[in-house]
Amino acid sequence: MSLYEKLSSKKFFIFNLVLLGALFGFSLALFSFSLAKPATKQVAYAQSVPSPVSSDALSVVESLQKAFRAVSDAVLPVVVQVNTVEIQKQQVPQFNGIPWEFFFGTPQDSTPKGNQEREYRSKGVGSGIIVRKAGNTYYVLTNNHVAGSASEISITVNDGREFKAKLVGKDERKDLALISFESKENFPIAVLGDSDQVKVGDWAIAVGSPLGLMSSVTMGIVSAVGRTGGPAGNINDFIQTDAAINQGNSGGALVNIRGEVIGINTWIASPSGGSVGLGFSIPVNNVKRAIDDFITKGQVKYGWLGVSLIDADKDMAAELGIQNRRGALASQVFIGSPADKGGILPGDFIIKLNDKEVRNRDQLVLAVGDLKAGEQATFVVLRGGTERTIRVRIDERKDDVVADNSKLWPGAIVTPVNEEIQKTLKLDVKVKGLYVVEVIAKSPAAVMGLQRGDIITGINGESARTLPDFYRLLNDKSKKDLWFEVQRGDTSLETMRYKRP
Repeated sequence: MSLYEKLSSKKFFIFNLVLLGALFGFSLALFSFSLAKPATKQVAYAQSVPSPVSSDALSVVESLQKAFRAVSDAVLPVVVQVNTVEIQKQQVPQFNGIPWEFFFGTPQDSTPKGNQEREYRSKGVGSGIIVRKAGNTYYVLTNNHVAGSASEISITVNDGREFKAKLVGKDERKDLALISFESKENFPIAVLGDSDQVKVGDWAIAVGSPLGLMSSVTMGIVSAVGRTGGPAGNINDFIQTDAAINQGNSGGALVNIRGEVIGINTWIASPSGGSVGLGFSIPVNNVKRAIDDFITKGQVKYGWLGVSLIDADKDMAAELGIQNRRGALASQVFIGSPADKGGILPGDFIIKLNDKEVRNRDQLVLAVGDLKAGEQATFVVLRGGTERTIRVRIDERKDDVVADNSKLWPGAIVTPVNEEIQKTLKLDVKVKGLYVVEVIAKSPAAVMGLQRGDIITGINGESARTLPDFYRLLNDKSKKDLWFEVQRGDTSLETMRYKRP
């Protein structure tokens, strides 16, 4: 055997020995692992256990749950999503590529050539309520800020079908709009409840398309009623609710536990733009007549009394002796208006309309607006501490008449001089009179030369340093002319004379 063969045989032996040792070690490891393996754990499965809630309690909450389901089933088909497109035109600036031309224009050519306009399509989403059917025409109530200025409108019903719609009428004062769509199919109509019966603590269910998520239902309670101060001069009082209302809910339904519509969701108070539990709905009783007006006339018709109303502050109330009374102060009266013809005077404190108590200015504005032209209305006023009943024949409100300040008598709002006014104007504490808070442009007071900040001390040569004296002398029709004695800065002067109407 050669040396090479001997070495190869030796290597083969060693390789086999190593391989055998490795296999033995692996087998030993497997054996040790099997000895060390823990015992199989017992698997536990979920089991049915008795409910911790008593059967009586479950019966109550399940009944309530069934009620919410029933309300949702009934209301969802009558609430639609309102899809709008508002087309706006904007002039495209001419720019030839030189930077300063973009900012300052072209000096040698001040006349733009070929003015171009570009259309911008702004999409919006809101909600609406099917409130009426006439033949194949369905009428949907929503907010003016949802559909009032839309160029294109469509509605999407609960099952996802979409229909083209058109604007029937709109009203900015109540923030309402009515749109319509055509269909031969039968859709349910909303049941309108009685919002006068809504009480704080009642269940409130909001239905609409918040953030475009159509057919959404949220639940809460009525947090307050008779809220005022809505956006953009809205004259409604409002139902406040903590049911979640977000953008897109506008125009949707607020319903009671019976599934009756009690309000039209309109706005929220929120620092972030999202729901914080302060949602506001227009009471449905505020809109019932508006629906008929939209269909028959294309617009809402309002009654007009012809007075400018304010809420008396504590100083005014104290001087007039009405501290503990609720109502609205007629600070001014339109010459020739129903109020003027009926006998209502500036300074009258209106406490009742048709035997219903007046709570405040906003509530009276709304109530008068709901009166029909030609209707006889009965007002109870406080004048000089005495109640008087005055009957007035209401006119129709017309924008051009309401805007005619030349007929607003006297055209100024005054308040007693108090300590705050004395400090602000640095007046001597002995100065007494009436501070002119506002003078209406083009009114008789403005024509006479009365100015905001004047201190009225007399009328027609007689002392008028209190509100009762001011209104008594103002309404003294035995005087043919009217003028004011005022203190303006350090100067005492008289205004021009104005011939009484």
